[in-house]
Amino acid sequence: MTITTWIGLGASICTGISLLPQLLKIYKEKKAADISYPMLLILMTGLILWIWYGLKRDDLIIIIANAASAIINLSILLLNHKYKK
Repeated sequence: MTITTWIGLGASICTGISLLPQLLKIYKEKKAADISYPMLLILMTGLILWIWYGLKRDDLIIIIANAASAIINLSILLLNHKYKK
């Protein structure tokens, strides 16, 4: 692998797991009052577009990283709906 591939992989991992601490906090505290639905929906739209872009370019790193991030984001959306008062 080239250095460019390693940089892309590192960036993808960081971006992909960026919302994981938020997801764990919501799950642990059972509350999501401060989470913004519009922000999550905009992010989800961007992630779907990135996955589509990765599919068009046949770039597995882009596809996997954004799919993982989309799963985390969807989980936050679901928990946000479940715990929002």
